[in-house]
Amino acid sequence: MQPTGNLHIGNYLGALKNWVRIQRDYECIFCIVDLHAITNYQDPAELRSKIEEIAALYLAAGIDPEECAIMVQSAVPAHAVLAWMLTCVTPVGWLERMTQYKAKAAKQESVGDGLLQYPVLMAADIMLYQAGIVPVGEDQAQHLELTRDIAQRFNSLYGDTFVVPGTSLPSVGARVMGLDDPTQKMSKSATGANHAVALLDPIDKVRKTIMRATTDSNPSVDFETAGPGVLNLLSIYQAFSNVTDEELKQRFTGMRYGDLKKNVAEMVISHLEPFQQRYRQITAEPGYVSETLRKGAERVAPIANATVRTVKERMGLHV
Repeated sequence: MQPTGNLHIGNYLGALKNWVRIQRDYECIFCIVDLHAITNYQDPAELRSKIEEIAALYLAAGIDPEECAIMVQSAVPAHAVLAWMLTCVTPVGWLERMTQYKAKAAKQESVGDGLLQYPVLMAADIMLYQAGIVPVGEDQAQHLELTRDIAQRFNSLYGDTFVVPGTSLPSVGARVMGLDDPTQKMSKSATGANHAVALLDPIDKVRKTIMRATTDSNPSVDFETAGPGVLNLLSIYQAFSNVTDEELKQRFTGMRYGDLKKNVAEMVISHLEPFQQRYRQITAEPGYVSETLRKGAERVAPIANATVRTVKERMGLHV
């Protein structure tokens, strides 16, 4: 995740919760991608603060630094080194057709080269550790496919060097939509006051945001005709509670929307309160987060450096 904006329940249900679940099934590396963040200007002091905040949120969610590595992208220079070497084998046309690049470029008067090269750096993040599986959602599927293309192109030019990461991903969590506009995915960058529930929002604010969520013109929950806002609230409840589809229908069919929102709010709060308590405990321990990040970087650096050395040898660069 980028250390920008405020992590929200969509980030938790769509990614963090799943990462916690799979961390003992795989050799996992969880990266805070600060180099990706600076494709847009970031206030330096705020960026440094956000890096530690994101790391503490990873820990509060249940990611265990004894089981896996939590690290910062820029703390391992091999990320940037490999990204440059991959840039040199990646056709510009591949990058210009990326839908996220086109969408972001259309909104900007001037586009920095970092935005164009963003997917190559992402490919380096993956290929540096010879990752076989990347637990991301559908919105990153095109970037993962580009990573496969780059790996295959490099292997064809310089010999079998990289694992080609699988496109069959582990199941990802719930896709949470904006509470103010349920047709748009909940986003860290959205500015609407009632768009998202941040993981560190005060509990009173959490309740107010959910109670103001968009629903539809029906008077009560009807699973056959429910609009996207109602379905989003039901999805949030189900993702936090782990109830089955049948249990969800039995509980909420015919329930008026005010009561639906109250139930969703209380379910979310019942998870956020202990989460926030763990976060406060983690951040109250001086130096713990920064030490965790240092150890994480030390843990993965030998893997990263070995990959860079191999790539340099294959390309004929000085080793």
